[in-house]
Amino acid sequence: MGLILCPLKHKACSSMASHPSHSPALVKLLAWIFVLISLMADCEGNFLEDFHITWGPDHAKLLDNGRTLALSLDQASGSSFQSKNEYLFGKFEMQIKLVPGNSAGTDTSFYLSSQGSAHDEIDFEFLGNLSGDPYILHTNVYTKGGGGREQQFYLWFDPTADFHTYSILWTPKRILLSVDGTVIREFKNLESISVPYLSKQPMRLYGSIWNADFWATRGGIVKTNWKQAPFIASYRKFRAEACLWSSGKSFCSSNSSSSSLFKSKDWRTEGLDTNSQERLKWVQKNYMIYDYCADRKKFPRGIPAECFATK
Repeated sequence: MGLILCPLKHKACSSMASHPSHSPALVKLLAWIFVLISLMADCEGNFLEDFHITWGPDHAKLLDNGRTLALSLDQASGSSFQSKNEYLFGKFEMQIKLVPGNSAGTDTSFYLSSQGSAHDEIDFEFLGNLSGDPYILHTNVYTKGGGGREQQFYLWFDPTADFHTYSILWTPKRILLSVDGTVIREFKNLESISVPYLSKQPMRLYGSIWNADFWATRGGIVKTNWKQAPFIASYRKFRAEACLWSSGKSFCSSNSSSSSLFKSKDWRTEGLDTNSQERLKWVQKNYMIYDYCADRKKFPRGIPAECFATK
């Protein structure tokens, strides 16, 4: 899916076509205008059309004619989905409502990943906690099978009370992770100083809920309370502008750059303006609780090179 296309719902198209005083050329022009209007509308993907359920199909429930997907976790199983398409660069959004109450031990995810031992990956993982304690948003970037680039955050809102938008921008120059339009993390392409970057392997989109109580809550100290099950996380309003990968090639149609579902400039040239830079600093100062670049115990031989690069 290079673009998500909204179906035409304008009665004016059919009424124009049936009116004897309008020429075929005019009808065609008006139809294209309505197509463009539809492309610019606030439309979203459909889980029936865009994704496969890959684990726990009996723990996945489609709602609102396939526009919302609820995944549940209990002692028997969790659930996961993956995109039907592969992508090489793009901008991806998902609205997620997390498990409320005592969610300790649960892991709700939204991420991009390729396949194999030398895979690339860009992660959003939401680590549940005891009632009253905040969720931890765990992010990571894998290149050629190597991760260890974790940054963790508290959120400045309750992610269980309503849906919030989580976005991954992945271009040849940078990766930006955003929450409700606020960039919380940037990972630049620094191949010029021998830092591996995610530039060659196509990836699919994934989402899941699973039991991660061996590590997720306080390093695995707090275990999942199965009396609280089922744990339910909901996904909706998936949007993407991306380059499709097919038959060993990447396809970026002209349509995907001229009609933006995100009502912004071309995603392939998107970066951080002054306001975005200030918001990023604000989040990292006030809500970041772990940064691999500051963990000298983890890297006794030296902090990774990208940590010293000019921001």
